[in-house]
Amino acid sequence: MKTNSASTANDIGNTQDHPQTQKLEEKSRPYKRSISRRSFLGKSLAVGAGTVGAGFFINTRTARASGGLTPGDAALLRFPAALEILEADFWIQYNELAGIQDSEVPGGSGNPAYHDALAVLDEDMDQYIHDNTEDEITHHQFLNAYLASKGMPTVNLGPFRTLHGSTATGSSGKLRLTNLTKLTLDTSWWTRYRDPNHNPDLDPTFVFPQAVPSLHVGRHTAIPRTNADTTNANFLQAIANTAGFHFATVEQGGNSLYPSLAQRATHEEVIRILISIGPTETMHFQTWQDKAGNAPPLTATDPVTGVSVTFPNLDVSNPLLKKNLIMPEPCPFLSRSLPPCSIIRPTKTEGAAMGALRFLTAMGLFFGQSQAFFAFMIQLAQAADAA
Repeated sequence: MKTNSASTANDIGNTQDHPQTQKLEEKSRPYKRSISRRSFLGKSLAVGAGTVGAGFFINTRTARASGGLTPGDAALLRFPAALEILEADFWIQYNELAGIQDSEVPGGSGNPAYHDALAVLDEDMDQYIHDNTEDEITHHQFLNAYLASKGMPTVNLGPFRTLHGSTATGSSGKLRLTNLTKLTLDTSWWTRYRDPNHNPDLDPTFVFPQAVPSLHVGRHTAIPRTNADTTNANFLQAIANTAGFHFATVEQGGNSLYPSLAQRATHEEVIRILISIGPTETMHFQTWQDKAGNAPPLTATDPVTGVSVTFPNLDVSNPLLKKNLIMPEPCPFLSRSLPPCSIIRPTKTEGAAMGALRFLTAMGLFFGQSQAFFAFMIQLAQAADAA
């Protein structure tokens, strides 16, 4: 197989085909030049609409003794809090159209055609979408509440809620933080977790094959943009299939991010929070990986953009693609001198937060967002990586 730069939750790899990722890298360079692993924490950090001055950062020893958080530990919670807000935003969009709208996850009124197309993957998709949405909401609410309880700044992405989402039946029409209509999905996680010979932490240049190669080319919508997208049954099923793979693609990222960040934490409660939320992302990923394998094979062309997508039959004998092999295949871990082990991968901690941000940016999830949004997210990510 060809070896090049691998795309993982920790390292998006070659970004030449992703203009937004290139812009993200350009924006991050001034910050990189001024940041060392610890010195960043003595500099001012913009948080939401406000700014925390250097005087805010108290002595590390005093913080621990008083039960407070060090700036580094706070940064390790603040970045996930921002990501959970972003996750909740796009899950709410899915729930409005195809989930269960109730007091736990209010908003929207459902789109019967889209709901039924997703049900082809599993008849309980609406319940799973609802529960995943609720989980992400509780994650960011808890993280922000915990930060506030320790006298630390919380994360507010409200000023960046400027994107227009679906206008199809069922959508609330609210402004969004994320864009589900221009996605480019890296589905190499499918083969990464089935490959017994490679680990992205040990083989950073190895390229894992894509499960759905055409999703990695062009921009694809995972929700009906308007009611017109629901009139062609084949194209609507392609939209639902795209959503099914998007669910797993995002959740496998959180699956890696939390253990990667936990390795940098020093406060016992911060470690506990990260290793307690992280496994829920793994449960989400496992669920969605199983459902993605049920996406019916088809080829469809977007009538608006002309972009084509082909979903292959994954009910095959090839162990790298076989759909029911959803348990993590044992692979090399830490050193090839040790026996293979079934693990989450990657979990390398260096640059994990910026890697996650690059991954989501290359996905197109923030298509249309402002420069201020990217600058803010870069600050949060680099603060976490400097912890």
